[in-house]
Amino acid sequence: MKKTILSGCVLLLAGLLACKNAEEVKSENAIDAARNFIQSALNGEFDKASQYMVDDSLNRQDLHLMERLSKNLTTDEKQKYKEASIRIHETRPVNDSATVIYYSNSYKNKRDSLKVVNQDGQWLVDFKYIFKQGIDSLP
Repeated sequence: MKKTILSGCVLLLAGLLACKNAEEVKSENAIDAARNFIQSALNGEFDKASQYMVDDSLNRQDLHLMERLSKNLTTDEKQKYKEASIRIHETRPVNDSATVIYYSNSYKNKRDSLKVVNQDGQWLVDFKYIFKQGIDSLP
């Protein structure tokens, strides 16, 4: 009887944790979405990063390329990326449902950009934007 109760409690706890993790995927706004995506990528957690990204074939392909490139990094470089902080330099609204975020990380300190869009009430990174656009391509 005690094993049944204990098993039930463990399953309930696991279910609650799964729900909590599902909620964590949502981003409150464009900056939050960009930070979640960038931090996951810096940590080498590309499956997690994909949850903050517009799910289309070009984005998946670009993220997969980034993941393959990260496998060539040394252990030291990977650690430095994990320890890096994210610096948001500028946000540039494109319209009500899209914003371009200009950022860098403290390890490489190279300025880059991400386009974040609101799809069905959820803010997601349109990762393919950085492969198509230059840093000052928007008006």
